[in-house]
Amino acid sequence: MRRSIVLASLFVVMTGAANAQTRVGTAADTCGRECLRGFITQYLDAMIRHNPKAISTASTARFTEDTKTLPLGEGLWKGASKVRSYRQDFLDVREGVAASHVIVEENGTPVMLALRLKIENQKITEIETMVTRSKAEGAIFDIEKLTTPHAAMNVVPDASKRMSRAELIRISEIYPAGLKAGGNFDAINVPFSPDAYRIENGTTTAGPGARAGSENIGAQQVMAHPNINYRLAAVDEEMGVVLFRLDFGSTNSYGPGNALTLFEAFKIYGGQIHAVEAFMDIMPENTPSGWPNYEVKKPK
Repeated sequence: MRRSIVLASLFVVMTGAANAQTRVGTAADTCGRECLRGFITQYLDAMIRHNPKAISTASTARFTEDTKTLPLGEGLWKGASKVRSYRQDFLDVREGVAASHVIVEENGTPVMLALRLKIENQKITEIETMVTRSKAEGAIFDIEKLTTPHAAMNVVPDASKRMSRAELIRISEIYPAGLKAGGNFDAINVPFSPDAYRIENGTTTAGPGARAGSENIGAQQVMAHPNINYRLAAVDEEMGVVLFRLDFGSTNSYGPGNALTLFEAFKIYGGQIHAVEAFMDIMPENTPSGWPNYEVKKPK
Protein backbone atom coordinates (compact mmCIF):
# COMPACT_ATOMS: atom_id res chain seq x y z
CA MET A 1 0.00 0.00 0.00
CA ARG A 2 2.75 2.40 1.01
CA ARG A 3 4.63 1.65 -2.24
CA SER A 4 1.47 2.34 -4.27
CA ILE A 5 0.96 5.68 -2.55
CA VAL A 6 4.57 6.70 -3.25
CA LEU A 7 4.28 5.72 -6.91
CA ALA A 8 0.98 7.58 -7.26
CA SER A 9 2.46 10.70 -5.68
CA LEU A 10 5.48 10.50 -7.94
CA PHE A 11 3.20 10.22 -10.98
CA VAL A 12 1.26 13.34 -9.90
CA VAL A 13 4.47 15.31 -9.41
CA MET A 14 5.90 14.21 -12.76
CA THR A 15 2.62 14.92 -14.58
CA GLY A 16 2.41 18.37 -12.99
CA ALA A 17 5.99 19.13 -13.95
CA ALA A 18 5.36 17.99 -17.52
CA ASN A 19 2.23 20.13 -17.77
CA ALA A 20 4.08 23.10 -16.34
CA GLN A 21 6.88 22.60 -18.85
CA THR A 22 4.29 22.45 -21.66
CA ARG A 23 2.73 25.70 -20.42
CA VAL A 24 6.12 27.40 -20.28
CA GLY A 25 6.95 26.18 -23.77
CA THR A 26 3.64 27.42 -25.15
CA ALA A 27 4.10 30.80 -23.48
CA ALA A 28 7.61 31.06 -24.87
CA ASP A 29 6.31 30.42 -28.41
CA THR A 30 3.68 33.16 -28.15
CA CYS A 31 4.70 36.61 -29.33
CA GLY A 32 3.02 39.10 -27.01
CA ARG A 33 2.68 42.83 -27.44
CA GLU A 34 6.24 43.76 -26.59
CA CYS A 35 7.55 40.87 -28.64
CA LEU A 36 5.59 42.10 -31.68
CA ARG A 37 6.70 45.68 -31.06
CA GLY A 38 10.27 44.44 -30.86
CA PHE A 39 10.02 42.88 -34.32
CA ILE A 40 8.97 46.27 -35.74
CA THR A 41 11.96 47.91 -34.06
CA GLN A 42 14.26 45.14 -35.29
CA TYR A 43 13.00 45.58 -38.84
CA LEU A 44 13.37 49.38 -38.84
CA ASP A 45 16.84 49.25 -37.26
CA ALA A 46 18.01 46.71 -39.83
CA MET A 47 16.55 48.76 -42.67
CA ILE A 48 18.41 51.95 -41.83
CA ARG A 49 21.61 49.89 -41.47
CA HIS A 50 20.88 48.27 -44.87
CA ASN A 51 21.39 44.87 -43.29
CA PRO A 52 18.49 42.46 -43.99
CA LYS A 53 20.41 39.65 -42.30
CA ALA A 54 19.88 41.45 -38.98
CA ILE A 55 16.21 40.45 -38.84
CA SER A 56 14.87 37.02 -37.95
CA THR A 57 13.09 35.72 -41.05
CA ALA A 58 11.73 32.30 -41.93
CA SER A 59 13.20 30.57 -44.97
CA THR A 60 9.87 31.13 -46.76
CA ALA A 61 9.60 34.84 -45.88
CA ARG A 62 8.38 37.15 -48.64
CA PHE A 63 8.74 40.93 -48.96
CA THR A 64 6.59 43.33 -50.96
CA GLU A 65 6.84 47.07 -51.45
CA ASP A 66 3.87 48.78 -53.12
CA THR A 67 2.48 45.30 -53.98
CA LYS A 68 5.63 44.15 -55.83
CA THR A 69 7.64 41.20 -54.55
CA LEU A 70 11.28 42.24 -54.10
CA PRO A 71 14.41 40.76 -52.58
CA LEU A 72 14.65 41.86 -48.96
CA GLY A 73 17.05 44.81 -48.97
CA GLU A 74 15.64 46.45 -52.11
CA GLY A 75 13.21 49.36 -52.36
CA LEU A 76 13.18 51.71 -49.38
CA TRP A 77 15.93 49.64 -47.79
CA LYS A 78 18.42 51.10 -50.29
CA GLY A 79 18.07 54.72 -49.21
CA ALA A 80 16.58 54.55 -45.69
CA SER A 81 18.84 56.41 -43.27
CA LYS A 82 16.73 57.47 -40.28
CA VAL A 83 13.52 56.65 -38.44
CA ARG A 84 11.78 59.82 -37.33
CA SER A 85 9.79 60.22 -34.10
CA TYR A 86 6.39 59.38 -35.59
CA ARG A 87 5.55 55.71 -35.21
CA GLN A 88 2.08 54.33 -34.57
CA ASP A 89 2.02 50.59 -33.93
CA PHE A 90 -0.93 48.20 -34.30
CA LEU A 91 -0.31 44.90 -32.50
CA ASP A 92 -2.47 41.84 -33.19
CA VAL A 93 -1.36 39.25 -30.66
CA ARG A 94 -3.96 36.66 -31.65
CA GLU A 95 -2.81 36.57 -35.28
CA GLY A 96 0.87 37.34 -34.67
CA VAL A 97 0.75 40.55 -36.73
CA ALA A 98 2.88 43.63 -36.03
CA ALA A 99 1.86 46.63 -38.14
CA SER A 100 2.86 50.27 -38.05
CA HIS A 101 2.64 53.72 -39.62
CA VAL A 102 6.16 55.16 -39.54
CA ILE A 103 7.99 58.20 -40.90
CA VAL A 104 11.35 57.22 -42.33
CA GLU A 105 13.97 59.35 -44.07
CA GLU A 106 15.12 58.19 -47.49
CA ASN A 107 18.27 59.96 -48.63
CA GLY A 108 17.40 62.75 -46.19
CA THR A 109 13.79 63.16 -47.36
CA PRO A 110 10.89 62.01 -45.17
CA VAL A 111 8.56 59.32 -46.54
CA MET A 112 5.54 57.51 -45.11
CA LEU A 113 5.92 53.78 -44.50
CA ALA A 114 2.99 51.48 -43.83
CA LEU A 115 4.34 48.18 -42.54
CA ARG A 116 2.80 44.78 -41.78
CA LEU A 117 4.84 41.90 -40.38
CA LYS A 118 3.53 38.37 -39.79
CA ILE A 119 5.32 36.54 -36.99
CA GLU A 120 5.33 32.77 -36.59
CA ASN A 121 7.58 30.78 -34.23
CA GLN A 122 9.57 33.92 -33.44
CA LYS A 123 10.39 34.57 -37.09
CA ILE A 124 9.04 36.98 -39.70
CA THR A 125 7.19 35.12 -42.43
CA GLU A 126 5.53 38.04 -44.27
CA ILE A 127 6.65 41.62 -44.89
CA GLU A 128 4.14 43.91 -46.59
CA THR A 129 5.02 47.57 -47.08
CA MET A 130 3.62 50.63 -48.79
CA VAL A 131 5.77 53.74 -49.26
CA THR A 132 4.42 57.22 -50.06
CA ARG A 133 7.08 59.72 -51.05
CA SER A 134 5.25 62.85 -52.26
CA LYS A 135 1.94 64.59 -52.87
CA ALA A 136 2.01 63.24 -56.42
CA GLU A 137 2.04 59.74 -54.94
CA GLY A 138 -0.38 60.34 -52.09
CA ALA A 139 -2.84 63.05 -53.25
CA ILE A 140 -2.37 64.61 -49.79
CA PHE A 141 1.04 64.92 -48.22
CA ASP A 142 1.48 66.99 -45.05
CA ILE A 143 4.21 64.82 -43.64
CA GLU A 144 5.82 67.45 -41.40
CA LYS A 145 2.70 67.38 -39.21
CA LEU A 146 3.39 63.74 -38.41
CA THR A 147 5.82 64.25 -35.54
CA THR A 148 4.39 62.14 -32.70
CA PRO A 149 1.51 59.66 -32.47
CA HIS A 150 -1.84 61.23 -31.64
CA ALA A 151 -3.08 60.87 -28.08
CA ALA A 152 -6.59 59.80 -29.12
CA MET A 153 -5.28 56.80 -31.05
CA ASN A 154 -3.36 55.66 -27.97
CA VAL A 155 -6.09 55.88 -25.35
CA VAL A 156 -6.28 52.56 -23.52
CA PRO A 157 -10.01 51.79 -23.41
CA ASP A 158 -11.54 51.28 -19.99
CA ALA A 159 -12.48 47.65 -19.40
CA SER A 160 -16.17 48.57 -19.44
CA LYS A 161 -15.81 50.05 -22.95
CA ARG A 162 -13.52 47.43 -24.44
CA MET A 163 -15.10 45.45 -27.27
CA SER A 164 -14.71 41.95 -28.65
CA ARG A 165 -12.65 41.33 -31.75
CA ALA A 166 -15.78 40.54 -33.75
CA GLU A 167 -17.49 43.76 -32.66
CA LEU A 168 -14.42 45.87 -33.46
CA ILE A 169 -14.37 44.45 -36.98
CA ARG A 170 -18.13 44.83 -37.43
CA ILE A 171 -18.12 48.50 -36.49
CA SER A 172 -15.08 49.31 -38.61
CA GLU A 173 -16.76 47.70 -41.64
CA ILE A 174 -19.57 50.25 -41.49
CA TYR A 175 -17.06 52.91 -42.58
CA PRO A 176 -16.31 51.54 -46.08
CA ALA A 177 -20.04 50.86 -46.44
CA GLY A 178 -20.55 54.58 -45.85
CA LEU A 179 -18.00 55.45 -48.52
CA LYS A 180 -19.71 53.12 -50.97
CA ALA A 181 -23.08 54.72 -50.25
CA GLY A 182 -21.78 58.25 -50.77
CA GLY A 183 -23.73 61.22 -49.40
CA ASN A 184 -22.79 61.29 -45.72
CA PHE A 185 -21.93 58.77 -43.04
CA ASP A 186 -24.95 59.71 -40.94
CA ALA A 187 -27.18 58.24 -43.63
CA ILE A 188 -26.15 54.72 -42.65
CA ASN A 189 -25.50 55.47 -38.98
CA VAL A 190 -21.74 55.12 -38.82
CA PRO A 191 -21.24 55.35 -35.03
CA PHE A 192 -18.77 58.22 -34.71
CA SER A 193 -18.10 59.80 -31.33
CA PRO A 194 -18.85 63.56 -31.15
CA ASP A 195 -15.14 64.43 -31.28
CA ALA A 196 -14.14 61.86 -33.93
CA TYR A 197 -11.56 62.91 -36.50
CA ARG A 198 -9.84 61.61 -39.62
CA ILE A 199 -6.21 62.27 -40.56
CA GLU A 200 -4.93 61.27 -44.00
CA ASN A 201 -1.24 61.57 -44.84
CA GLY A 202 -0.84 64.14 -42.09
CA THR A 203 -3.83 66.33 -43.02
CA THR A 204 -6.91 66.55 -40.80
CA THR A 205 -9.66 65.94 -43.34
CA ALA A 206 -12.57 65.60 -40.90
CA GLY A 207 -13.35 66.46 -37.29
CA PRO A 208 -12.02 69.30 -35.10
CA GLY A 209 -9.43 71.32 -37.02
CA ALA A 210 -10.65 70.29 -40.47
CA ARG A 211 -11.70 72.75 -43.17
CA ALA A 212 -15.12 74.41 -42.94
CA GLY A 213 -17.91 71.95 -43.55
CA SER A 214 -15.87 68.96 -42.43
CA GLU A 215 -15.76 69.58 -38.69
CA ASN A 216 -18.42 66.90 -38.13
CA ILE A 217 -17.13 63.68 -39.68
CA GLY A 218 -20.53 62.03 -39.61
CA ALA A 219 -22.24 64.81 -41.56
CA GLN A 220 -19.34 65.39 -43.94
CA GLN A 221 -20.26 65.14 -47.61
CA VAL A 222 -18.18 62.52 -49.41
CA MET A 223 -18.12 61.26 -52.97
CA ALA A 224 -19.46 57.80 -53.65
CA HIS A 225 -16.92 54.98 -53.85
CA PRO A 226 -18.96 52.26 -55.60
CA ASN A 227 -15.99 49.99 -56.28
CA ILE A 228 -14.33 50.14 -52.88
CA ASN A 229 -12.91 46.92 -51.42
CA TYR A 230 -10.86 46.14 -48.34
CA ARG A 231 -9.17 43.45 -46.36
CA LEU A 232 -8.40 43.05 -42.68
CA ALA A 233 -4.73 43.67 -41.87
CA ALA A 234 -4.70 43.65 -38.05
CA VAL A 235 -6.87 43.95 -34.95
CA ASP A 236 -5.27 45.43 -31.84
CA GLU A 237 -7.77 44.10 -29.32
CA GLU A 238 -6.18 45.69 -26.25
CA MET A 239 -6.10 49.19 -27.78
CA GLY A 240 -9.37 48.87 -29.72
CA VAL A 241 -7.90 49.48 -33.18
CA VAL A 242 -8.73 47.81 -36.50
CA LEU A 243 -6.37 48.23 -39.47
CA PHE A 244 -7.70 47.73 -43.00
CA ARG A 245 -6.01 47.82 -46.37
CA LEU A 246 -8.48 49.55 -48.67
CA ASP A 247 -8.66 50.11 -52.42
CA PHE A 248 -11.06 53.00 -52.98
CA GLY A 249 -11.66 52.02 -56.59
CA SER A 250 -11.99 54.44 -59.49
CA THR A 251 -13.62 57.76 -58.61
CA ASN A 252 -12.19 59.75 -61.57
CA SER A 253 -10.19 61.76 -59.06
CA TYR A 254 -6.59 60.57 -59.34
CA GLY A 255 -5.96 60.19 -63.04
CA PRO A 256 -7.45 57.67 -65.48
CA GLY A 257 -7.57 54.19 -64.03
CA ASN A 258 -6.07 55.20 -60.69
CA ALA A 259 -7.35 54.80 -57.17
CA LEU A 260 -6.28 55.48 -53.62
CA THR A 261 -4.84 52.57 -51.67
CA LEU A 262 -4.80 53.00 -47.90
CA PHE A 263 -3.70 51.39 -44.70
CA GLU A 264 -6.41 52.92 -42.51
CA ALA A 265 -6.79 52.49 -38.75
CA PHE A 266 -10.02 52.85 -36.80
CA LYS A 267 -9.99 53.56 -33.05
CA ILE A 268 -13.08 51.98 -31.53
CA TYR A 269 -14.39 51.61 -28.00
CA GLY A 270 -17.71 52.06 -26.25
CA GLY A 271 -19.46 51.23 -29.52
CA GLN A 272 -18.09 54.31 -31.30
CA ILE A 273 -15.35 55.21 -33.78
CA HIS A 274 -13.20 57.85 -32.11
CA ALA A 275 -10.42 58.31 -34.66
CA VAL A 276 -9.51 57.36 -38.22
CA GLU A 277 -5.90 57.62 -39.40
CA ALA A 278 -4.62 56.64 -42.83
CA PHE A 279 -1.44 56.38 -44.84
CA MET A 280 -2.42 56.38 -48.51
CA ASP A 281 -0.88 56.06 -51.94
CA ILE A 282 -2.16 56.37 -55.52
CA MET A 283 -2.03 53.10 -57.45
CA PRO A 284 -3.79 51.66 -60.49
CA GLU A 285 -7.31 50.69 -59.43
CA ASN A 286 -7.79 47.08 -58.30
CA THR A 287 -4.06 46.56 -57.92
CA PRO A 288 -3.66 43.18 -56.19
CA SER A 289 -2.02 43.57 -52.81
CA GLY A 290 0.55 40.90 -53.61
CA TRP A 291 -0.84 38.72 -50.83
CA PRO A 292 -3.38 36.45 -52.51
CA ASN A 293 -4.10 34.35 -49.43
CA TYR A 294 -6.02 37.20 -47.81
CA GLU A 295 -9.73 37.59 -48.46
CA VAL A 296 -10.78 40.90 -49.98
CA LYS A 297 -14.26 42.14 -49.14
CA LYS A 298 -16.64 44.59 -50.71
CA PRO A 299 -18.90 46.58 -48.38
CA LYS A 300 -22.58 45.70 -48.51
